[in-house]
Amino acid sequence: QLQASGGGLVQPGGSLRLSCAASGLTLDEHTIGWYRQAPGKEREGVSCISNSGSSPYYLDSVKGRFTISKDSAKNMLYLQIENLKPEDTAVYYCAAGVVRTPIYGSRWCDYDMDYWGKGTLVTVSS
Repeated sequence: QLQASGGGLVQPGGSLRLSCAASGLTLDEHTIGWYRQAPGKEREGVSCISNSGSSPYYLDSVKGRFTISKDSAKNMLYLQIENLKPEDTAVYYCAAGVVRTPIYGSRWCDYDMDYWGKGTLVTVSS
């Protein structure tokens, strides 16, 4: 129901745009976002937004470089990545979760996600 794409091999300082196509669910009805898992590390929330799209959350290490957005008409989620660093190398996943009681405030990536797409690999290397 979620399919991420757009990963690849990029040199440090380069850019990528990840896309996530949703089917069978409406992104506007879910908390949605991007997660990543680097080799040997735990999965971490990179950027997530509420169902309304307000108050996007960003991991501190990506603030100012990553931008999350969605196209409601196309039911698509995007992650624009600028100034890539080797430490951004990871498999990136898009995810969606039903709207829950906001116990974490706007830390949208901390909420349970119910739907996960297959990841797309981003490799940053010279």
